[in-house]
Amino acid sequence: MLDKKKIKEKLEKERDMLLGELRDMGKLDPDTGEWEATPEEISSPQSDQNDMADRFEDFEARSSMIKTLEPRLNMILKALKGINRESFGKCEVCKKDIEAARLEANPAARTCKKHLEK
Repeated sequence: MLDKKKIKEKLEKERDMLLGELRDMGKLDPDTGEWEATPEEISSPQSDQNDMADRFEDFEARSSMIKTLEPRLNMILKALKGINRESFGKCEVCKKDIEAARLEANPAARTCKKHLEK
């Protein structure tokens, strides 16, 4: 039997971790609902070209990481929203139960192993 309480706890823990990481790298745009990278604070009033290049690289890295974390957060939020539905834990393709090991590894999984790539 599917332990929804345990799955919900795992989802909430991952959600909180992802939100913390996203807040460290950017901010949520209230108009679009999307995360945007924010540049690192300038530590000295005068920056040379190397400092500016480092800031640009850091900003690009933050942007890239946000593009990775944001979709995962959205998957987690969707799973939390639907956890009390009867269809939770069922494959979206074949409607059979998602393997317990798969849900253990990825509580936001929406398909069984057979339909993983779909």
